[in-house]
Amino acid sequence: MPILVQKYGGTSVGSIDRIKNVAQRIIEKKLEGNKMVVVVSAMAKTTDQLLDIAYQLSKRPPKRELDMLLSTGEQTSIALLSIALNELGHEAISFTGPQVGIKTTGIHTKSRISEIDGTRIQNALNEDKIVIVAGFQGINENDDITTLGRGGSDTTAVALAASLNAECQIFTDVDGIYSVDPRLYPKAKKLDTICYEEMLEMASLGAGVMHTRAIELGEKYNVPIYVSSSINNKKGTMIKESDNMMEGPAITGMAINNDEAMISLNHVPHNIEFIASIFDALAKKSINIDMISQTSPKNNQVSISFTLPKEDLLEGKEILNSYIHQYPEIHLTVHKEITKLSVVGIGMRSQSGVAAQMFMLLAEENIPIHMVTTSEIKISYVIQPEDQQKAIEKIAETFDL
Repeated sequence: MPILVQKYGGTSVGSIDRIKNVAQRIIEKKLEGNKMVVVVSAMAKTTDQLLDIAYQLSKRPPKRELDMLLSTGEQTSIALLSIALNELGHEAISFTGPQVGIKTTGIHTKSRISEIDGTRIQNALNEDKIVIVAGFQGINENDDITTLGRGGSDTTAVALAASLNAECQIFTDVDGIYSVDPRLYPKAKKLDTICYEEMLEMASLGAGVMHTRAIELGEKYNVPIYVSSSINNKKGTMIKESDNMMEGPAITGMAINNDEAMISLNHVPHNIEFIASIFDALAKKSINIDMISQTSPKNNQVSISFTLPKEDLLEGKEILNSYIHQYPEIHLTVHKEITKLSVVGIGMRSQSGVAAQMFMLLAEENIPIHMVTTSEIKISYVIQPEDQQKAIEKIAETFDL
């Protein structure tokens, strides 16, 4: 019998009725002849509620204790879903990440999966049980519970699918991958397929349906990932290897990210070792720096701007302030409210002029650009949030997204 790994997000198990709905969906797949492994997130809003309590107690709660706290959300979900399945006459057993041997490395709240021991899952499947696994969590080399960061349940599901040589299905509150977030552009098209490379760019740029590390694992181990709705049975989107179409569209999708801030450092000494040490210090705290721009040196000084997640802004500023103590002439400016708008498409490799067209479209709408970065298959712009909607509509209409 084939193994099928499914993942259900927080909204999918956000109420008793939805838990019952998920249980019925799992049973249907089991009756079709599949061995079922199901990864579940915390019930909707649970993680935010737990974080709110923690930050009421402390402005800077220890990250180890945050992991201990947040992991309880998934533990609640898996137990409730297992109870529902057993009540419907199908034997199910729930496991936390540590119980099924999901081993992690890295810092608390942002750990990475290093290996999975699937023995306990295989034993349960051999006993014809439905296996329910807590997403988002594992155990590190110190036997401490860890969490995998935002979107960690997706990562758990794809990692398990790779480990078990299984199919992977991600069920969420949307019915697939859209060219643009339909909440921002209601006329957006749903994609039947998208390649790992494009999806990885879109996920890293702010498209919230899938997490980047899950896509990375899918691509590395060639696990096709099907994304669809847990509420209805509409056809979803398959994330898979590129089929190398001879003529694809220049742009497949557009991602919008309002969860990043921009930091500008002026009067920075033009010393590559000094500049490298700044980014090394940020990296050691697992602060993900995305867009970076640097001016040409003037009077042996440069200006550097970069973007980082808002959640890392406080820690990032503390690190930078330690450098400013060494060089008081450095001036730091924080831009908290920015929009990062990105277009993605493997067609850019073979079609020239996309960047020029994008600049012209933004110019026609009188939209100032604060920073630009490009790669083979994407172009990202930092603009003001008030310009976001007209930029989305103009680009989506022009490229038929």
